[in-house]
Amino acid sequence: MADHRFDAVVVGAGAAGLFCAAQAGQRGLRVLLVDHAAKVAEKIRISGGGRCNFTNRDASPAQFLSGNPHFCRSALARYGAADFIALVQRHGIAFHEKHKGQLFCDHSAEDIIAMLLRECEAGGVTRWQPCRVHEVQPADGGWTVATERGGVAAPSVVVATGGLPVPKIGATDFGLRLASRLGHRLVEPRPALVPLTFDAAAWAPFVPMAGIALPVAISTDLPARRGSVRTTFHEDLLFTHRGLSGPAVLQISSFWRPGQAIEVDLAPGHDVAAELARAKARSRRQLGNELATWLPGRLADAWLALHGPAADTAMPQLPDAALRALAGGLQAWTLQPTGTEGWRKAEVMAGGVDTRDLSSQTLESRLHAGLHFIGEVVDVTGWLGGYNFQWAWSSAHACAEALAERHAAREASMADA
Repeated sequence: MADHRFDAVVVGAGAAGLFCAAQAGQRGLRVLLVDHAAKVAEKIRISGGGRCNFTNRDASPAQFLSGNPHFCRSALARYGAADFIALVQRHGIAFHEKHKGQLFCDHSAEDIIAMLLRECEAGGVTRWQPCRVHEVQPADGGWTVATERGGVAAPSVVVATGGLPVPKIGATDFGLRLASRLGHRLVEPRPALVPLTFDAAAWAPFVPMAGIALPVAISTDLPARRGSVRTTFHEDLLFTHRGLSGPAVLQISSFWRPGQAIEVDLAPGHDVAAELARAKARSRRQLGNELATWLPGRLADAWLALHGPAADTAMPQLPDAALRALAGGLQAWTLQPTGTEGWRKAEVMAGGVDTRDLSSQTLESRLHAGLHFIGEVVDVTGWLGGYNFQWAWSSAHACAEALAERHAAREASMADA
């Protein structure tokens, strides 16, 4: 016998869970939001350097990875970036566009958390936190949820437990384990938007470059049915003591798989071979100084020390073949990472609950009526730049609409009876 009854239980008080609970509550449902963590929405709090990159003006299905790239279309079409921006504006939160459509709070990520909590209050949402969920089970045409505060019965349960990144703030695999136990297929989870690492001995010559940052074009090739598909990003790259980071590397990491190579153009927008040839004909400068026209000086010197020719060689003395080889290496630097910095440094999880087992319109399980999965726990992963938060808002909104429709149908059925 359940101690408590609600119309819906949302497990996970992160971005997706808070927004879904608020939207469902404002549509007339009695909603319980439960989370094991003491602090609400800790991942929002630490995101974007504490200012929360809460969406991207340009969000579209093109910026998402999934086993089914079309799965996110319905939710994004029905609740897009403009809709969430309008909500932020209604709450009087000041924000700015930082880069390529990325929107950040002017003040603090706390503004978004406070907004979501106010939205939950407007919907009369009951929040239990901290409260651990022990089990979720189908029962009597609905669901029972066993928690530290007693048993709960509800026609619908929403799993919004997020992914595995940043375990120090309480990330767990609860949602994945629950989905698997109830028969759902999983796409193997892996760290995404994460720095890449290299063999320590092979990377040793680059360790002194740690801290150097520069704009690059970075690419990798993914196997496809016919050959391969190249993915390229134009962003900043950062050298670290263990490998590479920065927006360029975080972006490509979501597409990279163990054993694959990545290719980096260290001077995008330049024809280095042609420019070096012109410099040879017109300049008596040393090669190191000429190369520093396109690269940070420390990187130019280190690159020449590793690959040659000598940095102090005068341009007219350099063979054409040597200049062509130098240009080719700079604009098609091929590396093979050995791994990533893992869940500790990953911003999101790729993989998750297989979309083949979910409805794209309602985020409801195709295996169990009344069970929904939203947000990061689903196999939908956005690019860096606010896209993953937009998926949280869009999937939560689609789910809340479905919960409201099911609730209305149930109420009408009871009235007829």
